[in-house]
Formats: sequence, structure tokens, C-alpha cells
Amino acid sequence: METLIVMSLVLAILQIWLIPMTINIKNLNWMIGNRETSIEETPLLARANKAGSNLQESLPAFLALALLSMILDIDVTNAACWWLIFRVAHGVCYIGGIKYLRTLAYFGSIGSLIAMACALV
Repeated sequence: METLIVMSLVLAILQIWLIPMTINIKNLNWMIGNRETSIEETPLLARANKAGSNLQESLPAFLALALLSMILDIDVTNAACWWLIFRVAHGVCYIGGIKYLRTLAYFGSIGSLIAMACALV
């Protein structure tokens, strides 16, 4: 379970910071500055930022359930692994603009969280 937690945090770093920064590298001076002005986002950057925001909504629940499973010594590794797979797929589909597959990946990740929670009850 520890490995999945670390991998989920690596995914968060990638989706929330590294991918949007790489897409927006042409505005490096703005990124390292005070950000007192706004920049115009490209559609790709907007999707990357939205994917990162969406992950931020799901990640706390995943971390809470994963840590609780470790404390209670209940194995939810399978559901946690599927959550991570679905979240990677969701990020790729969101950034790539693949809307229907993105929605399926989103619901898969929610289902994985529900499976984790049910195993803990």
C-alpha cells in the first residue's frame, strides 16, 4: 500500500505541477515571478490545469482510505491500484481531450474509492 500512496503522490506532482509547467514553459518569467498579472491559457494548458484540479478533489479521499486501511490492517490494494490506473487514464484523456473515455475513467476511479470504503466498513 505504501508504494501506491507514493505513486499517487508522484502522479499529483506530475499532474498538478510538472505537466502544466512544461506546457506553459514559454511563460517561464511569469511562473517564477509574482504572478501579479494573468496570462492567456491555451486550451491544452486549461485542460491540464483542470485535470490537476480534478485530481486534487479525489486525492484526499484516496489517501485517507489508504492510510485507514493500513491502520486497520485491511487489504484494499486491488481497489487502490485500480484507482491509480483510472486516475492516470483520466489525466491522459483529459489533457488529450478524449471526453467519453475520460468520463469512464473518472467513474472508474470513484468506483474504486467506493470499493475501498466498502472494504473498510
